[in-house]
Amino acid sequence: MTPVLIRAGNPSEWTGPTGNNTWLLTGREPALVDAGTGEPEHVEAVAAALNGAALARVLITHWHPDHVSGLPALRGRWRKLVVVDAAGPPVPAGDGVLEIIPTPGHAPDHLCFYDREAEDVYCGDLARRGGTIVIPARKGGDLRAYLESLRRIRDLAPRRLLPGHGPIVDDPLTLIDEYLAHRAEREQQILQAMLDGARTVDEIVRRVYPALPASLSDAAADSVRAHLAKLRDDAK
Repeated sequence: MTPVLIRAGNPSEWTGPTGNNTWLLTGREPALVDAGTGEPEHVEAVAAALNGAALARVLITHWHPDHVSGLPALRGRWRKLVVVDAAGPPVPAGDGVLEIIPTPGHAPDHLCFYDREAEDVYCGDLARRGGTIVIPARKGGDLRAYLESLRRIRDLAPRRLLPGHGPIVDDPLTLIDEYLAHRAEREQQILQAMLDGARTVDEIVRRVYPALPASLSDAAADSVRAHLAKLRDDAK
């Protein structure tokens, strides 16, 4: 199946310069991966791409606002819209099916959707080109689960990742390996910061992220908390 990329129209410091990606699969069972944020131009772009067909279902990768707050606007346009947001059997999408793969870590409810025939993974906020993924420990983020989810998708050896932000990833295994290496390096940096005397999350952030903009300090602190939870569980 060939997806249609439809931008959600919500660019920001957090969502990136092009905002969220939503992916439309046209055909017998029109389906949209993620709901955007309800911007009128997004809903109109989905309708235009459907060319008169009704949107049958929307597949939610996770319930962070930038991925789901557009649901009321979509339901207002397509009254019979079905929402898929939990693991289960394959779900009809376009002219095929997508397998639902639990990938917790960034969020406890995070899912990926796998087009086995095309070897594409709609990966939400599991990975993106041009940046790392925040693991928000205070909102259910779990680094150990996240690393396991990365490896689960790597084992599929997908041809492409179609993320919730940024461009299509044509070299998924390379990117996932870079992510795994980055997390291992960050863990060592946090351990070293503690060995050097850091005793609070804020002190670790200042040592590990010395040039971080103030606007991102809370996100960095939450990622540090996720690393500390994993280190605790690893008895380190």
